[in-house]
Parts: sequence; structure tokens; C-alpha cells
Amino acid sequence: MSMISDLGTKQSKAIYWASGIVSICGIIFEVLFGAAGSYILGDGVKQYTIIISLFLTGMGIGASISEHVTKNLIISFIWIEFAIGLIGGFSTFLFFGVTAFLPDGTDAIFLYSITLIIGGLTGVELPILIRKANEIGVTLSKSTARVLFSDYAGGLIGGLLFAFYLRPEFGLVKTAFMVGLINVGVALWVLYYFRREIARFRVHLVAGLSLFVVLLSGVFWGDEVAFTFEQKMYRDPIIHFQQTDYQQIILTKEKGDLRLFLDGQLQLSSTDEYRYHETLIHPAVASVDNPENVLVLGGGDGLALRELWKYDEIKHVDLVDLDAAVVELAKTNFDLLGLNKDSFSDPRVTVHHEDAFSFMEDGKDFYDVILVDLPDPNNESLNKLYTLQFYQLLRNHLAPGGTIMIQSTSPTFATDVYWTIDHTVQQAGLYTENLHVDIPSFGDWGFVMAKREQTDRTIENIDLSVDTDFLTDEVLQGLTVFGKDIDRDIVDEKGNAFQYKPNTLTDPILLQMYEKAWVNY
Repeated sequence: MSMISDLGTKQSKAIYWASGIVSICGIIFEVLFGAAGSYILGDGVKQYTIIISLFLTGMGIGASISEHVTKNLIISFIWIEFAIGLIGGFSTFLFFGVTAFLPDGTDAIFLYSITLIIGGLTGVELPILIRKANEIGVTLSKSTARVLFSDYAGGLIGGLLFAFYLRPEFGLVKTAFMVGLINVGVALWVLYYFRREIARFRVHLVAGLSLFVVLLSGVFWGDEVAFTFEQKMYRDPIIHFQQTDYQQIILTKEKGDLRLFLDGQLQLSSTDEYRYHETLIHPAVASVDNPENVLVLGGGDGLALRELWKYDEIKHVDLVDLDAAVVELAKTNFDLLGLNKDSFSDPRVTVHHEDAFSFMEDGKDFYDVILVDLPDPNNESLNKLYTLQFYQLLRNHLAPGGTIMIQSTSPTFATDVYWTIDHTVQQAGLYTENLHVDIPSFGDWGFVMAKREQTDRTIENIDLSVDTDFLTDEVLQGLTVFGKDIDRDIVDEKGNAFQYKPNTLTDPILLQMYEKAWVNY
């Protein structure tokens, strides 16, 4: 039975605390890399899967390497923390730089390499701390149990901190620098705590303090430099940048062209957005005899509302947009206010900041017109809003004689995605009509219009009764014509007809289809 001195007891407690803190840092880096990969590379499930796999593989490699570290355990731990602080602290900063300046594909290689390196260094940490505690006099079983407890508990704390505080408050770049600072801070604390047994103490101290100052500079100025990297990713100057709890919001403007981006994806251009919004709104509203009650899912920029207010017969609009920051920007930004004509000031609109799926599940109202103005299904959260289950909810809230209009991505760039959306809507028990429109800033864009019953009020005999900048009755009818290469009966490279299946919650086929379709655009 080993006996531990008072000093040994204090040192072992210091080791457990250090283990917990560096574990918090490790899990934050892991989810940070996953979030950065999702933002830049897309497909969140794929990126998080790759990141977690690489990080754990790195930890395994690091654990294997640690058995060769036999001397100067504390010094080894300190310099590992210095390395994690430096590499991890600059990780997302450099990731944005690589994305902005180097060829496509380099950013993914960089991110995956950084993940493997940080995972490897993290894997070396814990065995060293366990052996150091054992060296002090703690039994191997006790030192292993306590270090691992600190590690796992720290993992929970780190994940929660990132999700609910660090990412929404500080963003990806500043968070990385802050966590790197903590790693270096822990190393300096351990260095001071074990100073009596460390040779050349001042050399290690100066190195650590210098690194601390560098990372602290990154906390204060890293975002500004990274902003210039991000500017390279956009054609026009950025006039508004905001990281919310849900997404990154960017407005750019050049020569009168205002553009809105959410998580890097273009949502609108002021030069031609009217083509999109007129097509989204007017065929649906004009196909209903008395469109009094309207639901807009998405539309936080206020442009769908601008078109709806052209109809005096509309008495109420429920607008559901998850991110309150988007709506607030549309209400307060001078450029967006001019574009949407202060549409949120109309007392007929009620704004709901909640998930569209949950809103439809919990709601009891029926609507004459339902407008689905949501981003493309490029991640799991959005894919849920393109599923059979969601369209069944829409059907159940559609009043008799009512119409649903759904933005459905590009039938030219993502032909099979477009027709799969149409097929999924049909499987929900709705009758569909298809139309597409050329929008210069986006390209050819598709919509699916749906009703609960077959009627004579089809696109072919709709009469537009409001002022428009693009649509006429004749133009509207032309939007229903699809070229042979993008029509419903598409074939694969072997000449086989595409087999449509509905997109569901349990079989989210759109995600991979969408990623594959847009890989060259």
C-alpha cells in the first residue's frame, strides 16, 4: 500500500484538475472543428462524423506514442499543452485563410489534418498524467479512475460551454484562441506548481508567457484579420456581419446590389429578388378564391410580406422564422428596409420565432395560402422541412381550396432533387404543379405548387390582379415548361429512368442527392 506525502496529495489533486480542464479544451476543439467544417464544407453529419472519427483516431495514436515518453513527464505535459494551445488557437483562423486563398479541397485537407494532430496531442496527455500521479504515489487503479473521471466530466462541460456560450458569444475564431489560451494557462500553472523539480524553469516560463501573449493578441485581433479572409469569399464588400445562435448572417453591397448570405449561402440579391418572390407569392395567392389567412415559413427578410401586402383581402399572416436576428435586421437595416418597404410594420403580421416543424405540429389554425420560403435542404435541420412528414403537416393545415407554394431548389443544377421534392409532396396526398424561373443571381430556380384537391384553378388559367415587375399571365404560363434535359422523366448515365422515392425523416435521401448535385457549382 503506497503512502503519499502532503505534497504528493496536493500534486495529485493538481493533476486531476489539470486533466479536467484540458479535457474541456479537447472536447471544445473537437466540436469547434466540426462546426467549422459544417459551415465551410457543408453536410453537418458528414463533417462531424469525419471530425469525431479523426479526433478519436488521433487520440489512439497519441496514447500509443505516450508509452515512449518515459522521462520528464511534467515537462512533456507542459510542452504538449503549449503545442495544443498554439496549433488549436490558430486553427480556425488559418482554416478561413486557407479557404479564402488556396485551391478548393485544400481547406478540407487542412481541417482534417489539424483535427488529427490535436487529437493525437490530446491522446498523449492523459496517459502521462496517469503515470505522473502513479509516480507521486497514487495507485494505478486510483490514478486511472480519477484522471478518466476528470476527462469525461470535462468533456460534458466543454460540449455544453461551446454549444450554449462560446460559439454564439464569440464565434469560431475567437473561441479557438480563447481555448488555446486556457491550454497554455494550464501548462503555466502546472509549470509553477512543479517548479521545484523542473530544470531550466525560466526557459519554460518565458516560452509559455510568450505563447500566452501571442494567443491573447489573437483573441483581440484575430477576428478582424479573419474578417478580411472571409471578405475574400464574397464578391462584394461586407457591410454587416453577425453570428447568431443559429447561423452566420452577412450582408454585402456593391453598386446598389445588396446580397444576403446565411452560413455562406446566398439568399437574395436586390437586383433580381423580385423574380423569385413574385413567383413564390402571386401564383399561389391568385389561385385561391378568398386568401384571407396566410402562413409564411421562413421569409425573415420581409420580401414575401412585401408582395403579400399587395392584396387587400389578406387579413392575417403568420410568419415563422427561427432566427429573431434575421427579422430584426430586416426591421432595422436601412438597405433591407428600403427593399422590403418596411413590411413588418403592417399590423396584419404576427411573427413566431420557432422551428417550422414544431410550429406545424403544435398549431391548430388553417390557412388559405402556405408559402414555404426556406433555405435548400443542405443540412439535417433543413432536410426535416423537406420530408413527407412535414408536407403531411402542411396538408393538414391547408384550408379547403387553399394552395401551398414551396421553393424547391434548381431543377437545372439539382434535377433529381427537385423532382424528389415534388414526388414527396405528392406522396403527402397533394396534387402538384411545377414551375421554374430564371433568376440571374441564382440561375434557374424551381417551385412546387400544391393543392389538396384537383381544381380548374391551375397555373394555366390564373389571372394576376396586382402590379408586378416581372410576372404577367403569359410569362407565368411559360414558367411551367421544362426542357427535355430537366423534365420529370430524367435518366441516369446508363439510360435508366430515375426511380423516385419520398424523402422521409428515417430515410433522408435528399441530403446526399443535394450534395452530389451541387458539387460542381
